[in-house]
Amino acid sequence: MHNMKYITSAILIVLSFGTKAQSLYFPPINGNEWQTLSPASLGWCEERIDSLYDVLEENNTKAFIVLKDGKIILEKYFGTFQQDSVWYWASAGKSLTACLVGIAQQEGFLSIEDTTSTYLGEGWTACTPDQEEKITIRHQLTMTSGLDDNVPENYCTLDTCLVYKADAGTRWAYHNGPYTLLDGVVEAATGLSLNNYFQQKLRLTTGINGIFLPSGYNNVFFSKPRSMARFGLLILNQGNWNGNQILTDPVFFNNMVNTSQDLNKSYGYLWWLNGKQSYMVPGVQFVFPGSLMPHAPDDMISALGKDGQYVDVVPSQNIVLIRMGNAPGEGEVPLTLNDLIWEHMNGLACGTTSTDDIDTVIAPGNVFPNPAIDQCTVSMPGQYFDLAVYSLNGQKLLHQNVCYDHTTVANEWGSGVYLLKLTASDGRKIVQEIDFPKIVTDFYLLLKTAYMTLLSSCLL
Repeated sequence: MHNMKYITSAILIVLSFGTKAQSLYFPPINGNEWQTLSPASLGWCEERIDSLYDVLEENNTKAFIVLKDGKIILEKYFGTFQQDSVWYWASAGKSLTACLVGIAQQEGFLSIEDTTSTYLGEGWTACTPDQEEKITIRHQLTMTSGLDDNVPENYCTLDTCLVYKADAGTRWAYHNGPYTLLDGVVEAATGLSLNNYFQQKLRLTTGINGIFLPSGYNNVFFSKPRSMARFGLLILNQGNWNGNQILTDPVFFNNMVNTSQDLNKSYGYLWWLNGKQSYMVPGVQFVFPGSLMPHAPDDMISALGKDGQYVDVVPSQNIVLIRMGNAPGEGEVPLTLNDLIWEHMNGLACGTTSTDDIDTVIAPGNVFPNPAIDQCTVSMPGQYFDLAVYSLNGQKLLHQNVCYDHTTVANEWGSGVYLLKLTASDGRKIVQEIDFPKIVTDFYLLLKTAYMTLLSSCLL
């Protein structure tokens, strides 16, 4: 029975593969042709796009591309950087490596459950044989090798730098050394150099044109911006390029873009995951509550690299966003700039209110109950105030002046989370989230319907 459940799940995942292909455009593998969409077709305002570009330029951006349904809707280059210029992916290339590992597994060259020493040989770490034997390819993919990331050189791949900290699988830490050695695993398993394997399996099938170049201990991927966008499009369509299923193992793909372990719920196989209940960041052994990038879509998965190299994939919106550029002033995985970009993306539509217009001061206690069923009371004791309700993408849904210290807000927009902005007569401004949970709302509506039916029968 257990095996039957597994087989059924696998079949459902397989059937879902490539289902977006009919609605997605794919550029030809060779050449520079790529269809476009006008921002106006999505109701985006030109002045708001210009404002987004200003933010990108202020933060040392070189290239910015947004795909919608596979077509280019925004494409902007800054300074002397051009469409054919080449730039590095930094750690965003980790996600590309994850795909190559998946392809090597589907071709039977390796299993991610294999111990790493199967391919790198015994003694590739400074651990004892028993400690080293516990480290598998899966642990390298999930950043759970247990090796100490706090060594003097985090990037070092020498055995003397790979020191035991905890048993594999019991500790999450963003550690570049064990990740980089995945390149050696792929090469040993396939018998091909990393670049040759990439060229055969991804370049020739998708047109992603680039090269891994050594930089210190690292192998860093370099490409043109549109090749980065091609990679995002491949992932958006679940490893399928215009009907050609490149990643044929649905279980691997599904695990790659979902929580891969219980330690950092916002990490898959070398992909970052938005919208989870908590996350960890490089260099810190602390679990932060909430979503990785609050302004970005909850279902977004991201390849994130140092200096702000981004591949953001949003399945619910058929959007791919890429950014290349110089350091925005953050660390290994710069989250703040990416979140800022999405804050501005959310306000592109004409008729919405940019989130710039909403204060970010959160104050509890002005809304009761919260979460609410179908209405809540909003109060500012001793004040008359201005009240506005916004959707999370910045659209103003309600605006009214309250001439006394409290009022009732009825939910007319369906289940979800909304932003309530209060501006008091004394100048104070407060922003509070209102949560109308779907399960509560649906239950309330069911009870309300039953009550009205009963009432009607009594009246009749």
